[in-house]
Amino acid sequence: MEAINYSKYLPLSEATFYVLLVLTEPLHGYAVMQKVEDISEGNVVIGPGTLYGAFSTLEKQGLIKKVGEEERRKYYQLSDKGRLVLAEHIRRLEIMYRNAQVALPQLTRGDAK
Repeated sequence: MEAINYSKYLPLSEATFYVLLVLTEPLHGYAVMQKVEDISEGNVVIGPGTLYGAFSTLEKQGLIKKVGEEERRKYYQLSDKGRLVLAEHIRRLEIMYRNAQVALPQLTRGDAK
């Protein structure tokens, strides 16, 4: 597989991150919307228009692929490229999280300036 220029895809928006995250298994649109809302604890709610626009963009970028269709439902899943981009985004989030853990005590002290 050729090297990926991650700067073309990263950082991911929060909604795109969750869409890619749930597509580690084949899902249709409605299931994606439900699962994203569930695992984000209600912080990310994606409507049909937004989702199908995202599907179109992500498919053109080669990050997801259609893996099936039944009864008017199209099933999508991460492509190999999508897995690599998601893994790189998660690696970057881990760095942000470690830095946030250092900063958090200073932010929550009463004498923060």
